[in-house]
Amino acid sequence: MRLDKFVTHSTPHSRSEVRFLLRDKRLQVNGEPVRNAGLILTENDQVTLDGTPLTLRGQRYIMLNKPVGVISATEDGHHQTVMDLLQTEDLRDLHIAGRLDIDTTGLVLITDDGQWAHRIKSPGRHEKRYRVITARPIPEDATNRFAAGILLRGEEDAPTLPARLQCLGGCEALVWLQEGRYHQVKRMFAAIGNHVESLHREAVAGIELDPALAPGEWRHLTVAEIAVGLPQAAPQATHLAG
Repeated sequence: MRLDKFVTHSTPHSRSEVRFLLRDKRLQVNGEPVRNAGLILTENDQVTLDGTPLTLRGQRYIMLNKPVGVISATEDGHHQTVMDLLQTEDLRDLHIAGRLDIDTTGLVLITDDGQWAHRIKSPGRHEKRYRVITARPIPEDATNRFAAGILLRGEEDAPTLPARLQCLGGCEALVWLQEGRYHQVKRMFAAIGNHVESLHREAVAGIELDPALAPGEWRHLTVAEIAVGLPQAAPQATHLAG
C-alpha cells in the first residue's frame, strides 16, 4: 500500500494534507523521516505520526435512530443531517445504506463498507419493516392488494414487488418491503385511497432498531448484526472515536 493511502486510512488527514505532514517531517517510516508520498509499504514497516504509531482503521457499521426533521445526507446547508448526529470528527468515507425521508423516523444504517451497504440495499434480498399510522382506517382488502403488488402513480408499467401488510387495528399497520422506491410506503397507501400520517422504520434485513436508542442516538452494530450483510462470517467491527 502507498504511504499516503495508508495515512488517509488510519488518520483523519486527507491525501493533500499528507504532503504537508511529509514536508514538515511529522511522518516517519521505521524511525526515519520520508518525503515520498508514493512509497510502497511492506507489512513489516512501522509508520508513525508525531511519534505515535499508526494502524489501519477497521470498517465501521452504525445504526442510528433518525428523528423527524433530520435528512439522510452526508451534508446539507439547510437541515441537520444524520452525519451531524454522529458527533465525531471522522466522517470520511461513511455512507448511508438506505435513506429515509425528512419526516420519516427510525433505523438508518451507516457504514464505510460499500459492498456491505450494497448487499443490504439490494432489492429482493432483504426486507425492511415499517410501522405506519394512516389518516383513515385501513380497509380489509389492503393486505391482499399489497401482496399482489401496487401500481404506483407515474410507474404504471411496473407494479411494486409483493409486500406484506399486517393490520394492527384501525389506522395502524406493519409493512414489509423488498425494495425501496421513492416514497414507496406513502405512495402505496395513496394508491388505495389513504394517507400516511406517521412512518417509522423498525428493521432492515433482520437488523432491528435498538429500543434503547432515543431519537438522535446511535451505536455500533454487533458482530451478529454485521453478519447479516456479509457473504460469510462477520469481521471484527471497530468503533468510531467519541
